[in-house]
Amino acid sequence: MGDTVDEIIQRWRRERPDLDPAPLAVTARIARLAALLERRVDDTLADHGLASWEFEVLASLRRSGSPFVLTVGRLQAAMMISSGTMAHRLDRLEKRGLVARAKDLADRRGTQVQLTIEGRSLIDRVVEARLDCERELLSGLPEERRTHLVALLRDLLTALER
Repeated sequence: MGDTVDEIIQRWRRERPDLDPAPLAVTARIARLAALLERRVDDTLADHGLASWEFEVLASLRRSGSPFVLTVGRLQAAMMISSGTMAHRLDRLEKRGLVARAKDLADRRGTQVQLTIEGRSLIDRVVEARLDCERELLSGLPEERRTHLVALLRDLLTALER
């Protein structure tokens, strides 16, 4: 018994026998899995009043360690977004009381972003819920196979990030 991607590959072989659709066996599965996983994780975040981009900003600050401060530039680079988009996102999070901005004392031209007490409390709850969701999503795959999958995905990601 196959999955949706097997069906797609079979149809391409029928319609275009001159092509080898073998790469789809990996790339289409990764893309479909990413979309399905993202949808479930986004639902979990929404249950806590967060969008995925909000989670990423708050999680970046939380992972940075005490005092949970990063420069706008570091946040922007980590999220791979423009300065205008970053400013808009920080405005929204600041209005909600989840982050606070201050001048960077080391670089007067820069700005630092700090996780507020409310932001830290929220991200601590949400990261637990997200990990529970992800654990559930992976529960159909035995631990041994998950470990093998992690190694394979790490190899592929390392090769592509070079």
